[in-house]
Amino acid sequence: MDALYTAVATATHGREGRAVSSDGKIDVPLAFPVEMGGNGQGTNPEQLFAAGYAACFGSALGAVGRQAKVDVSDAAVTAEVGIGKVGEGFALKVTLRVELPDTVDEATGHKLVEAAHQVCPYSNATRGNIEVTLVVE
Repeated sequence: MDALYTAVATATHGREGRAVSSDGKIDVPLAFPVEMGGNGQGTNPEQLFAAGYAACFGSALGAVGRQAKVDVSDAAVTAEVGIGKVGEGFALKVTLRVELPDTVDEATGHKLVEAAHQVCPYSNATRGNIEVTLVVE
C-alpha cells in the first residue's frame, strides 16, 4: 500500500503523560480514567480511538451513501470503546451507534452501515481482532 497520508504523534509517560501530534494540532494530557483507578484529569487512548473511529466511519458512510445516491450527510456516529482484562492482558471492544437521517429507511440504513464497515480503514484494521457491534438508530 502506498500511503496517501501519514499521521505522526508521540506519547510520553504512557497513560499518565502527554500525546502530541507532529503538527501540534493535538497536544493533550493523558490520564487513567477514574473507572481504572486514575484521576481522570486527562484524555485516554480509548477516547482518542473512539473519536478517530467515529470520524473515520462517518466518512466511510458518506462515501457509500454518495455512491448509492442516498444523502447521509446529517448522520452521526458515536463510537463506544471498552477496555477490559482478557487473560493476562487487556482487550478492546467497540460499539458503533449510527444515527441516520429520518429520510433513510431502515433497510437502506442497515445496508449502508454494513457497506461502510467494509470500507472504513478502522473497521478493516480491527476486523478479526476487536469485537465491533454495529447499531443503526
